[in-house]
Amino acid sequence: MTDHPHTTDHPHDLVGIGIGPFNLSLAALAHGVPGGLATAFYEQRPAFHWHPGLLIEGATLQVPFLADLVTLADPTSPWTFLNYLRSRERLYPFYFSERFHIHRAEYDAYCRWVSDHLPGLHFGHQVDAVRWNPDRDVFEVDYTQLDADGAAHAPGRTHTRHLAVGIGTEPYIPEPLRPLAAAATVPVLHSADYLHHRDRLIAAEHVTVIGSGQSGAEIFLDLLRARPTGAEKIHWLARTEAFAPMEYSKLGLEHFTPDYTRYFHALPEHVRNDLVPRQWQLHKGIDTDTIAAIHDELYRRTLHGGWPDAVLTPGVRVRTAGRLATTKVELHVEHIQQGTRDRIVTDAVVLATGYRQRPLHRVLAGLDPYLRRDSAERPRIDDQYRLVLDPCVTGAVYVQNAETHTHGVGAPDLGLAAWRAATILNSLTGKEPYPLPSRTAFTTFGLPGLPHQRTR
Repeated sequence: MTDHPHTTDHPHDLVGIGIGPFNLSLAALAHGVPGGLATAFYEQRPAFHWHPGLLIEGATLQVPFLADLVTLADPTSPWTFLNYLRSRERLYPFYFSERFHIHRAEYDAYCRWVSDHLPGLHFGHQVDAVRWNPDRDVFEVDYTQLDADGAAHAPGRTHTRHLAVGIGTEPYIPEPLRPLAAAATVPVLHSADYLHHRDRLIAAEHVTVIGSGQSGAEIFLDLLRARPTGAEKIHWLARTEAFAPMEYSKLGLEHFTPDYTRYFHALPEHVRNDLVPRQWQLHKGIDTDTIAAIHDELYRRTLHGGWPDAVLTPGVRVRTAGRLATTKVELHVEHIQQGTRDRIVTDAVVLATGYRQRPLHRVLAGLDPYLRRDSAERPRIDDQYRLVLDPCVTGAVYVQNAETHTHGVGAPDLGLAAWRAATILNSLTGKEPYPLPSRTAFTTFGLPGLPHQRTR
């Protein structure tokens, strides 16, 4: 067995794997549980960073500032966004700015403030393996400390009664473009890395942006503003039938409430499977202000006659792609409705093609024999965000943002972070350190329990 000189024998109450916004929310609320909880959270990155490649100047969150790490579960917590502003002596400037949706870079700075001050967070620690020890009724968590360069420094092991896995998502690159993205000669990159390559993209003669969500729209707008009028040379492609706005009506937003989450979880598996892809406009559309800003910028460029050299084409998929000479990319595209095909030659490609959940088995392979799965071999997850395990495992494994298939489109939404974290802590403690509301939406999503309309 590998030697683990930094083994901690006394078990924690909770160990978190990954420190993104969701596990940071859980750590912050766990810090406030009366009586205290013994917790430790591990993250392989050297410090907290939230989508650093997409902190485009002026870009805002798509949720109000109240959707911080803790407020919607405990507005008295010391880890609220307002307390962050207070600590920076910025409450009055924020008050007069009258901002309900804060800048994305400010949210990142707020989370880093929490991560810098909250105890029990261990950055530069890579979790290697998790096992269940039936003799002690605890999970064993093996990790490796990493040095400043990311190289292995020292192994360690800790024990815990419960786990919370928040390993997040990873950029998704469509199959036809993966070989090009792996090469360095022509910039074919995911939107997650946009700011790291922005200067190179602005200097490219022609740029193609692929993807119709918020990231694709923000990148198209940023590039458009940076390129000269009449010589923009940008192509924006999307598979969706339109560059469509995100559903942002007040009743539409109730799909991101605990009420809808409970309703969705109770649906049959085949109904949930069918429902999620049909709800794309609830979370994959474009903010209406961004759409308006794009149209305004395009219109401004027509004021002196002519049209901007920008092509916006929805309803298109990339069939194949290849390198042309050494400096260009050739995209073979098909219009889905027309059935027509064409090719686009470009100098750079930005893939705003979204993210996919990181597979849990990467860190939970040691628990695989205990996992219970659905008909599609996905982990079953109960209404308390626990993996359904063999009853011989007395500890709980909670998941964060790995449960879209069981809990719906609200799984990755920041507005449900505090509520989910509070639900986990209430379940873990068997008490109610964070009382949660019984009703959160005006919409009644199912017939059972419909008030004043009982079937006779």
